[in-house]
Amino acid sequence: MSYKFKTPPRLRNSEEGYDLYADKYASAKNYEFLNSFEQDRLEQFFGDLKGKKALDAGCGTGRLIKMLMNKGAKVYAIDISSAMIKKVLKKWPDITAIKADIEQIPFENEIFDIVAAAFVIVHLKELKRAFEECYRVLLPGGIFVVTNINQKRAPRLEVCGKPLVIESYYHLPKHVINALNDAGFVVEKEEFVYNGDVWINQIIRARKPN
Repeated sequence: MSYKFKTPPRLRNSEEGYDLYADKYASAKNYEFLNSFEQDRLEQFFGDLKGKKALDAGCGTGRLIKMLMNKGAKVYAIDISSAMIKKVLKKWPDITAIKADIEQIPFENEIFDIVAAAFVIVHLKELKRAFEECYRVLLPGGIFVVTNINQKRAPRLEVCGKPLVIESYYHLPKHVINALNDAGFVVEKEEFVYNGDVWINQIIRARKPN
């Protein structure tokens, strides 16, 4: 008797994984799935952005860019995946979009009014460096909007019929708040999105003191 053993998929880091998954990530079906974790609440965390400079840190294929633009912001974007950045620049060729890590943001100190990081920290083992970088590039009084999805196990994705698993980490909500405080932020607003009795997303608005 013979047995067929299925080898588990190799765990990919964020850069490798999202380079492979960029086409599927940009699909309307995936955007609908990601939006379901926010239930139309995210936009209210940004406020009026008319004439302000916004950084979409971990922009993916640009899910938040149109929202930020519609609220009046001049948008800049970074993502660790070059494939994601190519899709962003194809859609918005006039914005500044750079392949970069949120833990090493390639911009000068104190130049943004707002930084957004949605579906990003789930791929960070530690939060300290990323939060310090977001703090650094914000102007005094600037706003940091960050989401924390309740994902204890990396999802099994699929590309061209092959499984794909991207390195992910779980962060307790209180640890995210503590890390923001440690970086110097003042947390102004925190909301949880629920699916039944289970929270699926933590959305936070934090301010860099003047």
